[in-house]
Amino acid sequence: MTENSRTKILYIEDDFASRQLVQRVLHSRGYTVYLADDGLEGITVAREKEPQLILMDINLPNMDGREITTRLRSLPNFSSVPIVALTANNSPGSRKLALAAGCTGFLTKPIDVATFPRRVKEYLEGHQEPLSADERSEHLQRHVQNIVERLEEKVRELEQVNHRLRELDSLKSDFILLVSHELRTPLTLVHGYAHLLQEHLNRSDAIPVSDLTHIAAGLSAGTDRMQEVIGEIISVSRIASGKLDISLGPVRLEHVIADLQSQFQEVCLARRLNLHVSNLNHLPLIEGDGKQIKMAISHVIGNAIKYTPDKGHIYIVGRVLNDAVDLIIKDTGIGIPVSEQHFIFDQFYALGAIEHHSTSKSAFQGGGLGLGLAIAKGIVEAHSGRIWVESERRDPDDPPGSTFNILLPIKQAQK
Repeated sequence: MTENSRTKILYIEDDFASRQLVQRVLHSRGYTVYLADDGLEGITVAREKEPQLILMDINLPNMDGREITTRLRSLPNFSSVPIVALTANNSPGSRKLALAAGCTGFLTKPIDVATFPRRVKEYLEGHQEPLSADERSEHLQRHVQNIVERLEEKVRELEQVNHRLRELDSLKSDFILLVSHELRTPLTLVHGYAHLLQEHLNRSDAIPVSDLTHIAAGLSAGTDRMQEVIGEIISVSRIASGKLDISLGPVRLEHVIADLQSQFQEVCLARRLNLHVSNLNHLPLIEGDGKQIKMAISHVIGNAIKYTPDKGHIYIVGRVLNDAVDLIIKDTGIGIPVSEQHFIFDQFYALGAIEHHSTSKSAFQGGGLGLGLAIAKGIVEAHSGRIWVESERRDPDDPPGSTFNILLPIKQAQK
């Protein structure tokens, strides 16, 4: 057993290579070395292991080295333990600021492997770097000012986080109401038609085929809508957990858009919306999951339909940008406030007040769970793509329109 084998040293450093080097050098001299990669972990390890010396970087996440030193000096067991700053920050005043904060010494990186163990031993034996009373007073004041400034920053950050948490809590409550509303209507439909079917069966006379057809259609519509709602919730759950299954294959966007144009034809006719699709046969085949890509584009077109007034226009064009395809969906709708354009891709975010919610997804400003664009974003990003929106403002009286861009790589990068 060496003379240093019972001496414990804690090194707080966020750089892996620096931690490894110092640990190896000190281990070779018989010291027991504990490591921590940030300030909060360092304080915890210090309390548990009670080292005889603490080395630490100055520029650390969460708390910097000077703040950690001040905190440790307030603890009974660390009032006299040597705490040495080991840092690449050698700017004017750094050394005096560290000593005023409570550090015993100040060493710079990169370390000199030949002399570093000797310097560590000197600090363990009681060496302290001097600082005059005037210098200590001056730099201690600076240290306190820095702490107060950092505290102000943290308070402001917490206020922003708290505000966002309140928004998320409100979105969660709204989402529960929307799900209840979205499921209640088809359930009412299914219940009503099931009751009607039961009445017919209780009669002795035969059920007319026309009545059976009507009842079957009603039941089918109700169950289809419930499956759609549940499917959206499952999709966004898989995206959030990173479990979205992508089956790569060749995808021709021209065919995807043609299918969607047919899918939305009925609602466009009912709302007298004009869906203009440019010639997309110049777009190359892309590598992706055709079913998922179709779902993503469908949600974006559906969003355009929802927020475009009757008799409005929706345009779909495509272009090649370097090694990607940019699909552009532009509408003449009521637009999106600039302040909300980032949030519309968040889960459960519904633009506008939920009291205006209706179960019709095709009606102007109609229903939905606020999941469509979140699903679209998740699918596009799962393909290493990007989706964004541009709009001047939200104005129902003078609609400025919105433009969505879906950028998809032609070939997926090898992982």
